[in-house]
Amino acid sequence: MSRATLRDVVERRRVNAAIGWVIVAVLLVAAVGAVFAGDPVWGVFVFAVAILAVVPPVATRHPTAMLPWEVLGLAALPAVGRTVVVGEQIAGITLSGRVATFLAVAAVALVVTVELDAFTPVRMTESFAVVFVGLTTTAAVGVWALARYLVDTLFGTGLLLDGRSVEAVETALMWDFVAATLVGLLAGVVFDLYFRRRYPPEKRLPPEVTR
Repeated sequence: MSRATLRDVVERRRVNAAIGWVIVAVLLVAAVGAVFAGDPVWGVFVFAVAILAVVPPVATRHPTAMLPWEVLGLAALPAVGRTVVVGEQIAGITLSGRVATFLAVAAVALVVTVELDAFTPVRMTESFAVVFVGLTTTAAVGVWALARYLVDTLFGTGLLLDGRSVEAVETALMWDFVAATLVGLLAGVVFDLYFRRRYPPEKRLPPEVTR
């Protein structure tokens, strides 16, 4: 008797695939734009999102085997949005894109969760997937902070070490971890609700389980 998995999220519909490939193209353009805008770390991150998006068609060797476009769009929107938002000003306030960063990382955690369940021996229940997304988001923000620190140290940029005191940087990082964890858990809950609504048990479990 098989257990409920996220495998059924992977769709083989031409329209869904077409939208998915457009999103991948947009991500690649945004990655190049971030690099030329002087934010290579973010450019690499966006490029990694594009790579994750094409895992299903590569793994199945079928170009229409894309994740639902809603999931890819959720990952792409903040990833592209941060590239546009950073440095812009509204009413004299400079936008940093931190919220967009957390949303992008949480969305990528959703994609990773689906692909782990669909293309590896790992199997997750929906409730565990929510927790996994939250923890993955927090861990990814830690890696993001480390990457910014290394770039600042090696190339003299100001991504993290921007002239603030050590205490201010550490306090900001701690709040980043808190915000990222909350955003990750919220993203996991939203995805869980969407997943349950669109893929009810009768679509994910054998007939003998849903009777």
